[in-house]
Amino acid sequence: MDQELLADFLTEAGEMIDSLGEQIVAFEQSNADPEQLNALFRVFHTLKGSAGFLEIQPMVELCHAAEEVMGAVRTGQLGHSAELVDGISQAVSWLDAALAELSNGEVITPADPALIESLRAVCGGPAADEADFNVDAILGEDCGDPISDDDFEALLDAFHGTATPSDNLAELQPEPPPVPPAVAPKARVETSIRIDTDRLDAVVNQVGELVLVRNRLKRLRESVDDPLLDRTLGHLDQVTTGLQSSVMLMRMQPVRKVFSKIPKIVRDLSRSLDKKIEVLLEGEDTELDRTLVESLSEPLVHLVRNAVDHGIEAPAKRLENRKPEAGRLTLAAQQVGDHIHIEIRDDGAGIDPSVIRAKAIEKGVIDRESAARLDAQECLDLIFRPGFSTRDAVSEVSGRGVGMDAVRSKIVELNGSVEISSEVGAGSAFLIRLPLTLAILPALMVTVSEREFAIPVTAIEEVARFDPDRVECLGSREVMRRADDIIPLIRMDRWVGQASTAEQQHCVVVDVGRERRALLVDAVPGREEIVVKPLGRMMAGLAGIAGASVTGDGGIALVLDLPGLLTRVSPRLPPTTGPTSAKDGVAAVLP
Repeated sequence: MDQELLADFLTEAGEMIDSLGEQIVAFEQSNADPEQLNALFRVFHTLKGSAGFLEIQPMVELCHAAEEVMGAVRTGQLGHSAELVDGISQAVSWLDAALAELSNGEVITPADPALIESLRAVCGGPAADEADFNVDAILGEDCGDPISDDDFEALLDAFHGTATPSDNLAELQPEPPPVPPAVAPKARVETSIRIDTDRLDAVVNQVGELVLVRNRLKRLRESVDDPLLDRTLGHLDQVTTGLQSSVMLMRMQPVRKVFSKIPKIVRDLSRSLDKKIEVLLEGEDTELDRTLVESLSEPLVHLVRNAVDHGIEAPAKRLENRKPEAGRLTLAAQQVGDHIHIEIRDDGAGIDPSVIRAKAIEKGVIDRESAARLDAQECLDLIFRPGFSTRDAVSEVSGRGVGMDAVRSKIVELNGSVEISSEVGAGSAFLIRLPLTLAILPALMVTVSEREFAIPVTAIEEVARFDPDRVECLGSREVMRRADDIIPLIRMDRWVGQASTAEQQHCVVVDVGRERRALLVDAVPGREEIVVKPLGRMMAGLAGIAGASVTGDGGIALVLDLPGLLTRVSPRLPPTTGPTSAKDGVAAVLP
């Protein structure tokens, strides 16, 4: 198989299959609206033709069976039903899995013969063969007798603009309107090109290197008093920032790529649970770095399945509570500064903190004494603990004690955060905060025992001078007391392994997945935009280190992996109290 043709097919087929999920739900909700039906038919037909060209026979067979069902609905031989949509939905799920196998260079697992047979059985077998379709079903016009298989395919290809219709179909095509004199047809202008992602990543890396050079020149400028040099470097800074912004935009993709899968997932899951759920999508055009879009899919699906299974009640229960029979699940995305906020909210039963507390004690997630000290919000946060589940029995949907902890771990890995809010009887909401890009990272530079480190700005809550009088001991651990709470203290010089000699130290308060720590450092040179480089094979996997970066003065700074650092240095600390500040950068500016 030609690899270039295969790559083009994977890209185009992926886009079409992503759109099928939304189209199936729209088709079902519209009660077989002809426009929605035609849209579904066209996608299956196009996929069949492309797969046939590449001789991907399992995909051809399934798409042909789905076409038969769509055709039977077109001609009125088959009525609209939930069972029909179930079959089409299963076909789309198989196509999605088959495409993933092709992308990984694997041999496609053929579709279950029972699935294909069920599709054919739905439309009554041979009675719905393509030979029985007439042009009325395609164009909605009275064109007379049925047409042959070849004519039918040729007409569809002409409809898509992929081929010239055969001579015996010429009479079916309307005559083109006469072109007015002196008016030439407008030429089609290409407005986009397809670029290999490796080439794009190479450009991003070069821009990253340019940013590092700019940072170094800005440091050197501080030792040279030359107005002309200042103006030149100012212009370079402006051009670099513009180029950086333009390249970042090239990597951006709308979150629609992830959101489009959700309606089908909710539809299939709600059918299996005998629930009625309406899905609303907001802000689908909000853009995010493509790496983050790809990484966001799994945690988002976890949260959606959780809302459908645990959050939204069965229809009878909702009516009993004077709610609409159908629940509502909303996915909303918006850009806030240099972050994107994604919210998953439902109008279900909500979460009772006391129930969560009791279940956490029962499952051994937390001891009774520690649980008694938790406030309502901290009780809700227990659902992100490993091993926590409110299910007493394992089902296909939930109950294994995995999922929500994986969600938080994945989001934190992406330098983001996830928070939960809930009201009993009114519903729950999960708010995901993510940086727009990971390619160039805003970081706070700190020094510890004459070594320089970089801390992602997204995790920093506050920076302040260290006051030893605020340090207390809680058991065997040091904590720093503030006006309304206490924060576990991490002396970074002990982690580095070399005692600090600084006369005045500073505290950097970080918030990682609602776990706050005060990192004691020697100095805070300031904020820089850094490019994170992976460590070599010998140093890969070091706890607390995410990578390295070249600093403005030409040195090397290690980039802190805060989740790994907290796990290594301060595991299982007692719960802290107090509100969590918004993570929009450094809250305190040092003099």
